[in-house]
Amino acid sequence: MKLKRRQFLFLSSLSAFGIGFLGVISRYASNNTDELETAIAATPTKKDLLLRFVSVADTGTGAGGQYAVARAMANYHSKNPYKLVVLAGDNIYNNGEIEKIGAVFERPYASLLKRGVKFQAVLGNHDIRTANGDLQLKYVGFNMKGRYYTFRQDKVQFFALDTNGNADWKNQLIWLEKELSRSNAPWKIVFGHHPIYASGAYGSNPQFIKNFTPLFQKYGVQLYINGHEHHYERTRSINGTTYLICGGGAGTRPVGKNEWTEYSAERLSFAAYEVYPDRIEISGIGTDRRVFDRGIVPLRAA
Repeated sequence: MKLKRRQFLFLSSLSAFGIGFLGVISRYASNNTDELETAIAATPTKKDLLLRFVSVADTGTGAGGQYAVARAMANYHSKNPYKLVVLAGDNIYNNGEIEKIGAVFERPYASLLKRGVKFQAVLGNHDIRTANGDLQLKYVGFNMKGRYYTFRQDKVQFFALDTNGNADWKNQLIWLEKELSRSNAPWKIVFGHHPIYASGAYGSNPQFIKNFTPLFQKYGVQLYINGHEHHYERTRSINGTTYLICGGGAGTRPVGKNEWTEYSAERLSFAAYEVYPDRIEISGIGTDRRVFDRGIVPLRAA
């Protein structure tokens, strides 16, 4: 069937997963594949929604790209309120100087902070260039309980990691396994700055694959979130875990694709998540305030 270049559809009912939206723009791409982009619209509160949150990384420039993503995050919040932002490192460029905090955090996200949105951060490689990140650890706006820590939201437990080269790897891995093993949360989400699987400038990390993926599989971690690579990428489930890169928070770099890549894009963006008892719905959202990627992470037993 020949498609028009722009085709507007009004949906009279929610989708099978309860995703409500007003319009879908379908574009017939030059490679003969259909690309769907969805306008962000307010959706009714769903009675089985456990948690809504967003993630973004590599943000701390204070430049136009960061502000554009921050405005998109605020726009999404106005229609689909959330209380949590996972901030996956490189919070302050270039060298983690805490005196820049106003320019690279407090002003870009002022509207979210005023609405009581809480940012949970980890340290990136740029953040440890000054005092090994100690001043960021003490900054109340980043809500870090340490270089690695855990916190829980309803039935979702988050595990924040220090993935830098100078991390206390021996004790951190012991801590991670202990915390994963004792957790009774049905949803387990790990986040850090550096990628485990990636198709960008740095690529996958063989040592991280060796260190982390057996733990993720053993204890039923469904999602790993990171930055460092300045693009958006969502993998297929790899032994039960989906890997999500949200490093387009202020700038971008080219990205390729691997056999395990479900979607990748060089795009200023953030990721939004809706957690339900049986699934997590992921949306990649650009500075045009449209959803350019949708994915589902199913619940699975440990």
